[in-house]
Amino acid sequence: MDVEHIKPSATVGVRVMAAIILVSSIALLTCGGIVWVLGRQTLHADIDEQLDRGRQRLEQLAAAGIDPGTGQVLTDASSVVRTYIRQSVVGAGESVLGFDGESLSAFFSSASTNRRPQEDPQLIERLAVLSTARDSTTTTVRTAQSTYRVMVVPLRDGTNQAALAHVIDLGTAEASLRRTMVMYAVAAVFTVALVTALAWFVLERLLAPIGELRTATESIGPQDLSTRVPVRGRDDLGVLARAVNRMLDRVQRSVEAERAMLDDVGHELRTPITIVRGHLELLDPTDADDVSRTRTLAIEELDRMGAMANDLLELARTTGTDSFLPKPTDVGELTASVFDKAQVLGPRVWVLQETTTAVRELDPQRLSQAWLQLAANAVKYSDAGTRVTLGSRATDTELLLWVTDEGIGIAPEELELVRQRFWRGTAAKRMSTGSGLGLSIVENIVGAHHGTLDISSVAGAGSRFTIRIPYGQSHSTPSGTRTTRGHLL
Repeated sequence: MDVEHIKPSATVGVRVMAAIILVSSIALLTCGGIVWVLGRQTLHADIDEQLDRGRQRLEQLAAAGIDPGTGQVLTDASSVVRTYIRQSVVGAGESVLGFDGESLSAFFSSASTNRRPQEDPQLIERLAVLSTARDSTTTTVRTAQSTYRVMVVPLRDGTNQAALAHVIDLGTAEASLRRTMVMYAVAAVFTVALVTALAWFVLERLLAPIGELRTATESIGPQDLSTRVPVRGRDDLGVLARAVNRMLDRVQRSVEAERAMLDDVGHELRTPITIVRGHLELLDPTDADDVSRTRTLAIEELDRMGAMANDLLELARTTGTDSFLPKPTDVGELTASVFDKAQVLGPRVWVLQETTTAVRELDPQRLSQAWLQLAANAVKYSDAGTRVTLGSRATDTELLLWVTDEGIGIAPEELELVRQRFWRGTAAKRMSTGSGLGLSIVENIVGAHHGTLDISSVAGAGSRFTIRIPYGQSHSTPSGTRTTRGHLL
């Protein structure tokens, strides 16, 4: 399966939208459930409080024994119940019923009540049982027709017994709460739709860099390495876009360097191969001198190819930063070590000019390699007995490592060309052989330390190569520099 053509089952925007809708729906459902539960609890508490007030009024009426409307004396329990019923003011879904013993004797219901409790035989049967109890009872009664909250208060006047039943239809009482919840549900659906629309509008703009990132990465190919992701803002997506652009910069440099190296290698290796092949084709096997000359030339070209292959391998090893292992390094000890090793490179007047006492995060092995390569170049392109100077210095912002020689120097027009792979100046070719990769290796090592290589030269008078490494984190005491008298060998 071609991974490049796999389409995502759901984009990030769709997944984020689904999460927003899910979370907002759960939040609104939870809030609605809480409102419903608390509303019912509050409603039932109010109903119980209302029933309790009715019980207290009935007991006060029974204790007074006088009809407050007519002033007549209430002679028995039944008259107390009927008087209470006549004076009752009931709301929607409320009814009051009077019982003589277990028989329904009187009732009064609200005009807005859809269900008449006196017409519900299951309810009347239950109330008749409670009317003969000794104490008042407040309970919930469920029948086939509805659910009621009832209070039954028994009254006795010696031999006779009556009872008052105050009934509230919970279905009617909760109708207002249900209407409120229906309105809440409608508002919740509208809210989720509005949140979805606004979130989609915002996400389309917030996640636009991701689409641009995908477009940019999909457009990258062997023929196009210049596409970059537009950077907008300083949020996480902006940081990601910058990181991807830096990665693409590195990829482009790597690919371009690889192409340049392949081109240079193909060009440089083609020459010795052509030379060897041409001489072999023209070789006279019967001429011993011709065979000897051709053999010598072939060996020289093969040696040059071998040296070039070794240099190419070393160049590949120093490309990038994976092979570098920085650690706190005493630059003074490193300077002394490089100076000691450089003295065996050739019969020159070796001078250790300055030595710093700084300790910096460096790869001492690789940096020694680069420094010694510069020293080897100084020996290669200078005469025996001339001066070669090494030194190190720590400024406020960078570390300086240098090699100065009194050799053939570099013409001004060739100062930048010497940095190119396989390129060697005219004077350098006359004086010594080489692959032209030495400075490329040095610059790779210096670049891995985030530094630069400065070159200053005067043709015929000598050159100075300076490695400049900016300070990162220091693991040392404050740096300093000590000056050493010229050490002559």
